Amino acid sequence: MTLSPGLRSQLLTMVERSDTAEKFGSGDVPVLATPRLLALAERATVEAVRPHLAEGETSVGTRVELEHLAASPLGAHVELTAELTEVDGRRLVFTFEARDLQGTVVGRGTVERVVVDRARFLARVSR
Repeated sequence: MTLSPGLRSQLLTMVERSDTAEKFGSGDVPVLATPRLLALAERATVEAVRPHLAEGETSVGTRVELEHLAASPLGAHVELTAELTEVDGRRLVFTFEARDLQGTVVGRGTVERVVVDRARFLARVSR
């Protein structure tokens, strides 16, 4: 594992109907759903670490803090950046920020992940 603070990942998404609070059931308005924002943040962290893990390793989410600060309507583009800020053994801490193309901060927070052996992890959860 060759992970160190400063590792970054970015993704850009356009808010579609399937991304909305209406569709997720987390509200009744056609804007980016908070659970979808969280999923984007986790995806960015997964993509950041994937190339740096040894064969047979994966990472799993263990803790999240999220502030959803601004609404993003259908058709809005949201760019999310995640940065690895702390490595404590197998524990990884990321900060993330999502902005729309006008520069408005849509959301921010932290995602913690732990690097695990995929086979052992799956064996434990299938018991």
